[in-house]
Amino acid sequence: MSGANQLLSVHPEELMFQVELEKQTYCDLTVTNNTENYVAFKVKTTSPKKYFVRPNSGIVQPWDSSVIRVTLQAQGEYPADMQCNDKFLLQSTKVQPLSEVDELPPDTFTKEGGKKIEERRLRVVYSSAQGALGSSDNEGLKRNYDGENSLQNLKDERDTVVRQTRQLQQELDMLKRQKSRKGGSGFSLAFAIMVAIVGIIVGFLMKIALSS
Repeated sequence: MSGANQLLSVHPEELMFQVELEKQTYCDLTVTNNTENYVAFKVKTTSPKKYFVRPNSGIVQPWDSSVIRVTLQAQGEYPADMQCNDKFLLQSTKVQPLSEVDELPPDTFTKEGGKKIEERRLRVVYSSAQGALGSSDNEGLKRNYDGENSLQNLKDERDTVVRQTRQLQQELDMLKRQKSRKGGSGFSLAFAIMVAIVGIIVGFLMKIALSS
């Protein structure tokens, strides 16, 4: 049925909720009376304990609109794959000019006696709230965090190698001066220091290669 031929048109045509853990979220439905008659409506859901509907029934005057707020209760966990099988049913029917929904007869929304009751089913759509991260987002953040930590560790090790190299170079220079004064002593120690410098540099380069 097209909206122009219905007693009430609905916008949006599905209930969309941005789910955030431990927080209520809501969706507003605007129902518009497309006729010159008074139209009563009633909202039903397959999960009444999960949603608050206010108002869940009412009267819309000719060519007027009404807003229905549907509130999703706070959820303790995200639905699997953000899928939802909940359904809503919007019933509407022409009524006598009344201003209060409490004045409606009890059988207003029953189909007995050939009464015309229009019904419109609305599905529910879930999405992640802004700022809520999926598993892929969390993995991406973890990789970035680990990468930053690895880079910082390499920088710290580089600075340590530079300090050790400078210290060994200073000791080597001192041994060279002593050798020049004493004529040949200290060669073996100088050689050992050179080997140590080369070993430190090679070890640092290998760590960089393995971490990349």
